[in-house]
Amino acid sequence: MKIINIILISALAFIGSFTALKAEEMTGKTIMEKVYYNPSGDDTQGELTMSLINSRGDTRVRKLMQYTKDDGKTEKKIMFFLSPADVRETSFMNWSYTDGRDDDQWIYLPALKRVKRISSDSKGDYFMGSDFTYDDLGDRHPDDDEHKLLRTEKIGDYECFVVESVPKDEDYMYSKTITWVMKENYLGLKREFYDDRDRLLKVLNIKKFEKISGFWTILETEMHNVQKDHRTQMVFDEVKINTGVSESKFTERSMTMGR
Repeated sequence: MKIINIILISALAFIGSFTALKAEEMTGKTIMEKVYYNPSGDDTQGELTMSLINSRGDTRVRKLMQYTKDDGKTEKKIMFFLSPADVRETSFMNWSYTDGRDDDQWIYLPALKRVKRISSDSKGDYFMGSDFTYDDLGDRHPDDDEHKLLRTEKIGDYECFVVESVPKDEDYMYSKTITWVMKENYLGLKREFYDDRDRLLKVLNIKKFEKISGFWTILETEMHNVQKDHRTQMVFDEVKINTGVSESKFTERSMTMGR
């Protein structure tokens, strides 16, 4: 799931270049394919502010730089933590594949002075104290789930398809997700995540989005863990698209060197 042209992004930034279909022909799978294949440019870079907010309202703020590059077969993302001091020089990299292979993920922890590959067993762990798991930061392929169009409804001014996605893998961390997809541009405006007991666990809301260089780009998101009453807010600034980000940016060596 492409949540954030930023980290997050994932989980909701998917969209495709498909021939328009009549509303009565739309299916849950067709809608989520449009979301997944939504064009976002050949490369993107920008500044990311991550705010971690607990149930008492205490806030921790982290600054990052994020870069992505997409050749149509593999989308590569890398994030470098800039501040505060306790996370500075940490970096994270994700490679997602359109052929349906599992994402490859790595994290560099400066205290250990080595790059660690994220195993499949660890993808349910939470990323750097946030409300996003490592899996949330990747791009979940639409073939990994069974999709059902539940209804259409409005969120604010936006008409949305509401799609339920149930994982084909019974051991997956979420029993299902429900996504509100805007009819206007096939961006996911909201997503609910349900735990393995089918209880609501988290809600992702897109707070701000706009067209940059011709591509719909998500600029502000909030993930709310309703069971812990903890929130992670993401703000993407100074966004630049199609500037020619080098392929060499997306290597383990680059992770150890910083931005």
